[in-house]
Amino acid sequence: MATTSRYSGRRPASQTILGALVVLLGVLLLLNTTDLYDTGFLLDYVPSLFVLVGVYALLASDFRNVAGPLVIVLVAGAWQLVALDVVAAGDLAQLWPLLVVVFGVSILLGRVRAKTKAVGDEFVSAVALFGGSEKRATSKSFAGADLTALFGGVELDLRDAAIEGGSGPARISATAAFGGVEIVVPKDWNVQMDVLPLFGAAEDERPRREEEHEDVDLVVTGFAAFGAVSVND
Repeated sequence: MATTSRYSGRRPASQTILGALVVLLGVLLLLNTTDLYDTGFLLDYVPSLFVLVGVYALLASDFRNVAGPLVIVLVAGAWQLVALDVVAAGDLAQLWPLLVVVFGVSILLGRVRAKTKAVGDEFVSAVALFGGSEKRATSKSFAGADLTALFGGVELDLRDAAIEGGSGPARISATAAFGGVEIVVPKDWNVQMDVLPLFGAAEDERPRREEEHEDVDLVVTGFAAFGAVSVND
């Protein structure tokens, strides 16, 4: 467990940015529907805000989480082009396989990182496609993981793992699309969630305890679409 290093990334979480934009969108819609102010011209540019969310999530994860942010950028970018009448919706519909390509690239990047970042079980890679995958890491210098669940489930058990003191928090990139990723951690780990949920859920389901400390042991970034990323003990 990292007890001497602090997680320096104090930037707003991706969920915070997304939540703020949803609130802003609701306010614009309310002003428009109540005839208090005509916000129609502003609503035309709402998709660009979600493009910025995707770009922010990509940068915030240091390009560890690729699939989710790129999907948001592609979908919101296409939505913006249609909203501005640059292209017709029918012309873009045939490009939906690009989303499959993005997920494939994300899986390949995870495999590459697993081979080059660390040895043993210091860095774990797991993919579940229409099935399940269970991994257990016992390294005393755990560094991170890439976990992908597409129409399936991935479970990573870290209860016997530890993080080398002074090395900073471990980082896990999790992608759940129509599936779930569950990360089981030691009871005393401080986990920071920065997963971008889109019609999905991302939560630390553990009850708070008195022995929790301020140092961040694990940072979980990623993307959940019609699925969930959860942390348990």
